[in-house]
Amino acid sequence: MYLYGIDIYYIILVLPAIAFSMWAQAKVNSTFNRYSRERTYSGMTGYEAARRILAANGLYHVNVERVSGNLTDHYDPKTNVIRLSDSVFGSNSVAAVGVAAHEAGHAVQYAQNYAPIKLRAAIIPITNIGSTLSMPLVLLGFFMGMQPLVNLGLLLFATVAVFQLVTLPVEFNASRRAVNALEMGGTMAEEEIRGVKKVLSAAAMTYVAALAVSLANLLRLVLRFGGRDRD
Repeated sequence: MYLYGIDIYYIILVLPAIAFSMWAQAKVNSTFNRYSRERTYSGMTGYEAARRILAANGLYHVNVERVSGNLTDHYDPKTNVIRLSDSVFGSNSVAAVGVAAHEAGHAVQYAQNYAPIKLRAAIIPITNIGSTLSMPLVLLGFFMGMQPLVNLGLLLFATVAVFQLVTLPVEFNASRRAVNALEMGGTMAEEEIRGVKKVLSAAAMTYVAALAVSLANLLRLVLRFGGRDRD
């Protein structure tokens, strides 16, 4: 729906979601920076935290490597490698330990066949196709007057939102595993654990925001091209 050439659906649906996403990203950056200045009493680094959690779960075969960048931390299940960024790998900050423990949590998820992470990995190829072909199909079908083609495009676009939805339990569970492991390890004080929780909670909000943006865009496309509004 357009009003004086302005896409109303974009303004009322997508812009608020984008604003929420920007706030979430700013929040995670500020929280990480804050707790990056707080050192662990034990001197434990991000690398050491990850290795301890892996060892506690018998995952000695999983390697932990340094990767360049800031907050580029991730677990690669194909190579069984946890890659920690420069600001995490050798840092003994509360933030670094929390992030490293979170990535170790992902490794444990795969080792224990945690269903949501297996599902997420399985739908990645479909999601990649959906993110690439959805809009061309929607627009092509719209201008050619072929509603089934539009609907196919919308369905493919929906796979992106499904991926974001499946990601939520994966990330929340990895954070929960991280906190539990650090608590059970007995090397972090209560106030340090609180800092870890704040860092991981802020990071989790970015995934919630990503889902909100995907759903807002999907709803906008459905309203715009789903056969109800062609003005």
